[in-house]
Amino acid sequence: MIISASRRTDIPKFHSDWLLNRFSEGFVDVRNPLFPSQVSRYNLNPTIVDGIVFWTKDPSPMLGKLGHFSEYNYYFQFSLTPYGRDIESGLPDKHGLIKVFQQLSDIIGPSRINWRFDPILLNGKYSIDYQLRAFRAIANELKGFTTNVTISFIDEYKFGSKSVYDTVSTNGIDVIQQNYLAERIANIAGENEMTVDTCAEAVDLDRFGIKHARCVDSRIFEKLAGCKLSRLKTRYEELGKDKAQRKECHCIDSIDIGWPNTCENGCRYCYATTSDDELKRCFSACDPTSTLLCGAVDPSRDKIKDHRGTGDSRDRSYRFNPFSEQLTLGI
Repeated sequence: MIISASRRTDIPKFHSDWLLNRFSEGFVDVRNPLFPSQVSRYNLNPTIVDGIVFWTKDPSPMLGKLGHFSEYNYYFQFSLTPYGRDIESGLPDKHGLIKVFQQLSDIIGPSRINWRFDPILLNGKYSIDYQLRAFRAIANELKGFTTNVTISFIDEYKFGSKSVYDTVSTNGIDVIQQNYLAERIANIAGENEMTVDTCAEAVDLDRFGIKHARCVDSRIFEKLAGCKLSRLKTRYEELGKDKAQRKECHCIDSIDIGWPNTCENGCRYCYATTSDDELKRCFSACDPTSTLLCGAVDPSRDKIKDHRGTGDSRDRSYRFNPFSEQLTLGI
């Protein structure tokens, strides 16, 4: 099983105590976002969890807590963008975040921390030249501290009747602009000993050496664990794509343990924060002692499905010797 912590919120920054409590107790409860009365309970034992992906824009609260995850394979998706507080109102100074990135890399190694320069947006303040200058400045600082950078271009979506394009004053990025940016970003990244890939983008940038990313990537965990991860018990078969994600997303199937409207980074482009009122309501309901990230299980209303030990295809995988089809550990 792969744990995603989390696309929906910044767990390392805001909920690290809750996370430690969940791993200490050995299980976590997750509401179904579409049917909130349905709660799934997952085993967090290191013999079950094949890997953890931490998504964050400021992992500083986690730096002194990583020893608690010594029995797990994990890596970080660290978003470090060039925007000011007009776009990301809750984030500290970016020079300080660069230092945090460097500190984290020194602790876990550059191959276990991926830089995310996304989403790229263009408007009257954030021009193409600005984006490229900022990318070069950050890349120069992160040289040797990571081996890859993931980019994406802002996509239109709605918060009810509100457009994210209107929220950040952009008209989007056309294909010509995408190609121009991608080529120059690839060159700058190469100068700083980094490869580049794209997150959930349909555009083909292969001619610039830019591949489609798997932000949740079983291949990384296979390298960390020294074995192959299979969805089948009797023979090797690669873990499948997460069907709950967009068509252009290449991530493998994972369990996301977060909850929307529980992040105070203040990113105006964020799809997981629907309104200030909902953010205030949900964030105030977060309790580090709860089994759920937001709120608590109500036995009179909630129906819990306990996945622990059931062999459900999403919460279990099988480990194969990397040099043969022989099963080395079936969990």
